[in-house]
Amino acid sequence: MRRRADFAAAVRRGRRGTARRVVVHYAGGDPANPALVGFVVSRAVGGAVGRNRVKRRLRGLMAHEVPGLPDGSLVVVRALPDAGDATSAELSGDLSEALSAARSPKTSRRKPR
Repeated sequence: MRRRADFAAAVRRGRRGTARRVVVHYAGGDPANPALVGFVVSRAVGGAVGRNRVKRRLRGLMAHEVPGLPDGSLVVVRALPDAGDATSAELSGDLSEALSAARSPKTSRRKPR
């Protein structure tokens, strides 16, 4: 994902799943298009080398998840500051947790009357 409009659509329309080191925004899109994934790694994660390392790790981990996504899906993965110090196994667990939370249907938080 490279276009600002795709990032905005995923964040505004999509559901959010959070974990300790990542936040995932997931939105459905046009089924005629392939699934798109974008990454946001801010300076809070670290310097340029650290940000690129985190981005490469997340990209590799998402490569295993993309085949399971429906066509037209828009996914934005945002790394939180703790992602810079995380191992690949920790990032993998957090990414799986956040992605499954974002893909699960919303449940009502209201208490029944």
